[in-house]
Amino acid sequence: MAATLAPIEQQLPSGAPKVNELEHGSSLWRDAWHRLAKNKLAVFGGVTLVVLTIGCIFGPLISTFSYEDQNLNLGATGPSLSHWLGTDTLGRDLLVRLMIGGRISIGVGLCATMVALTIGVVYGAVAGFFGGKIDAFMMRIVDIMYALPFTIFVILLMVFFGRNIVLLFVAIGAVEWLTMARIVRGQIMSIKKMEFIEAAHSLGLGKRRIIFRHMIPNVLGPIIVYTTLTIPAVMLLEAFLSFLGLGVQPPLSSWGVLIKDGAEKMEEFWWLLVFPGTIFSLTLFSLNFLGDGLRDALDVRSSKD
Repeated sequence: MAATLAPIEQQLPSGAPKVNELEHGSSLWRDAWHRLAKNKLAVFGGVTLVVLTIGCIFGPLISTFSYEDQNLNLGATGPSLSHWLGTDTLGRDLLVRLMIGGRISIGVGLCATMVALTIGVVYGAVAGFFGGKIDAFMMRIVDIMYALPFTIFVILLMVFFGRNIVLLFVAIGAVEWLTMARIVRGQIMSIKKMEFIEAAHSLGLGKRRIIFRHMIPNVLGPIIVYTTLTIPAVMLLEAFLSFLGLGVQPPLSSWGVLIKDGAEKMEEFWWLLVFPGTIFSLTLFSLNFLGDGLRDALDVRSSKD
């Protein structure tokens, strides 16, 4: 009769750790999440962005005021119990207009960044994969577009096609993809000679599948990091266009519009500039803190704690 097998713990050498004490393997993304959670500034930035986004989305729905309700008899008044952040020169509640403006500014930041992300990742991946003359031709186009003044390009688009919020998304995204394309191209060129890509070629996989199924997923780290840094750049560009009067049109507002209006009346009504400027600055700082945290967390050379 065969001998009964002893439990695995009894088969281990003396002094060896028990099965339940063995360290489990961890993935790159799990390690990155743990490193990100230990970065206090990144956590602060992420929590702040979530709170601001939720407030901008749901705040106007529960407020007793509307962003377009005017009270000319009230006019511009400072913060009070009825109007926590005061009112503007037309008697409109500033807090509600800040939340509505946040919808526009954050929406422009996210949507325009997605446009830039889509164009830049595909363009850069194709240029880096094929290399040679194709890469040289595609990157010369990028160099030419870099030489064009971005703001003038956006202004021309809006002059020819009219002012609307959708065009604002597309116009800003269409000029913000260039750096993303360069970053992705460099990353693709650094991995296209690696063994797993050579193996994909030897298996006869198509070029499209290699690019989208094997290459781009392996450069997601730098893409995610640069995406978080692109959003504040896009929001700043939208604020600049709104400051010039080329952004959203009344009665809608964005943080750029509110800052523009507040700057014109800052000597008389300080709250019209201080509160929008503070919220806008807090959002930009939070995005940068989160971007820096993601950069450190996704760095594969970081030591494991």
